Amino acid sequence: MRIVPWNLISTWHCTRCGICCRKYDVVLKLPEWLNIVKAFGVEYTAASISKFLLRRRADGSCVFLHWTPNVFLCSLQRTKPKACKLWPFKVLDKPGYGSVNDAEYHYGHRRLFVYVDPMCPGLRYGVPKPEFVYSVIPEFIEIALGVRHKQFKTTANL
Repeated sequence: MRIVPWNLISTWHCTRCGICCRKYDVVLKLPEWLNIVKAFGVEYTAASISKFLLRRRADGSCVFLHWTPNVFLCSLQRTKPKACKLWPFKVLDKPGYGSVNDAEYHYGHRRLFVYVDPMCPGLRYGVPKPEFVYSVIPEFIEIALGVRHKQFKTTANL
C-alpha cells in the first residue's frame, strides 16, 4: 500500500463503509484503553507485549463495528480512539512517506506533513477544494495535535 500526500486529494468524506474498522488494528494509548475498559470492560480490548488494541471479531472486524442497513456504524463514538478519528489521514512533524512538497501543510507557525491512506473510498483525487484545505485538513491536524476532540468534518454525517 502506498500512502499519498494530501495535496493530491480534491475532497474527502466518510462513506461509513467500515473498511477502516475491518482492515486495520487500532493501537490504543493507555488513557484510551482505560476509558474503554471503564465503559465496556477489559474483554473489548486485547494486549500484546508492548501495546493495547481494540479487540477484533473472528472475521477481523472491530468489536464496536455494527452493520445497519446499507452502512457500518461505530458504537464507540464517545470514547473513540485518536487513531480511529484520524483515519485515513496521518499527520506528521517530519515527512514520512516522501512527496515532501505535496504533503507539506502549514498550520499556524507549524510545518506539518499530511498523508492519506488510499484504501478509503471517501477520497476524491484532484485539485484540493477550499473546504477540504481550510476545514477538513485543519480539523484532522487539531485532532492529531490534541487541541480538538469533537469531530465535525472528519466523521460521517448521521
